[in-house]
Amino acid sequence: MPSLIYFTPSRLALTLALTGLLAAGCTRQEPAPEPVRSVKVITVGMDTYKSGHEFSGEVKPRIESRLGFRVAGKIVKRQAELGQRVKAGQVLAQLDPRDYQLAADGARAQVAAAQTNRDLAAADFKRYAALKDQNFISGAELERRDTALKAAQAQLDQARSQLSAQGNQAAYTSLVADVSGVITSIDAEPGQVVTAGTPIVRVAQDGSRDVVFSVPEDKVASIKAGTAVSVKIWSDNTTLGGTVREVAASTDPVTRTYAVKVSLDAGTAPPLGSTAYVSLKEPGLAGGAVIKVPTSALRKEGQGTAVWVLDKPTMTVKSQPVQIATADGNDAVIASGLQPGMQVVSAGVHVLSPGQKVVLYQERSTSAMGAQAATNQVASAGMAQAAPLTPAK
Repeated sequence: MPSLIYFTPSRLALTLALTGLLAAGCTRQEPAPEPVRSVKVITVGMDTYKSGHEFSGEVKPRIESRLGFRVAGKIVKRQAELGQRVKAGQVLAQLDPRDYQLAADGARAQVAAAQTNRDLAAADFKRYAALKDQNFISGAELERRDTALKAAQAQLDQARSQLSAQGNQAAYTSLVADVSGVITSIDAEPGQVVTAGTPIVRVAQDGSRDVVFSVPEDKVASIKAGTAVSVKIWSDNTTLGGTVREVAASTDPVTRTYAVKVSLDAGTAPPLGSTAYVSLKEPGLAGGAVIKVPTSALRKEGQGTAVWVLDKPTMTVKSQPVQIATADGNDAVIASGLQPGMQVVSAGVHVLSPGQKVVLYQERSTSAMGAQAATNQVASAGMAQAAPLTPAK
């Protein structure tokens, strides 16, 4: 007779559990279906390049002169004040002129002495010339008198020149504005002893104005003299037209930036010292038609940049490499890779994969949202009425 195998309840339960595990391991499980993502898309089209690089600058005079005395001395009076408008020929400051007046008086005395010597030499020459006509003297004697007359005349000319120079020195003790303009700086005060050429006042000459700003090394190559730019004045938000007049040939030793000057018309120029913003268009793009996409549509792919393009018939996305030319505000200007009419995913780009199924995101209308809110409010009110009241303890 065959032997019978008896199972206890615990052994039977263990056997059934192992059998279930073996059956589950032999059965292939189907992978979970890939979720269908909801995305926003934009249709690619041609647009106008509007913005460019913007730099902050300051309105400065085209010509600003530091005026100083041409002679040394002690300042006894200063008529110029900061911010004062002056005209050409107006006296700005004065030195003590007494020493220069004394020197001029001495030069005037030398002229008088030289004049007397010249007159005496002229009288001698005239007398000796008459004697020569009568053959009382030789020709050599007359030549000596002629030479003496010429020397006396030269001394007289020299004395007159010195008198003129001393007169100029005395006149230089008054500092006179050579042009009309505005006093922008005061560098010396009465009582101060200054040397010749020491700056006393600074005058901003009337006329054209410049907006001066600095640009980094990587942008200076795109700025050329004669380029038209747009200048926005910060104080009143007015926009003026300007022209790049000068680009520095070397960098500032401290900031390592290049100074650029934009010329403004004298009739429309804002006050000196005003803050202005200069907008520079990207070369080759200013005012032209370009393809732009939001920066949210861009993603990194390998060493380059790509976007997701929607295939409308299959409602799937595929990766499309693009080349970025520059930025225009919050948009990226596409140099290549996209054509007008393509639909590009503008949101949710980092959760997609090639060939993934997507649906277009539909924003809920305001009426639908209001109806849902009203329904929720009614339901909440009904639940509040149905809730039993808790008796107070």
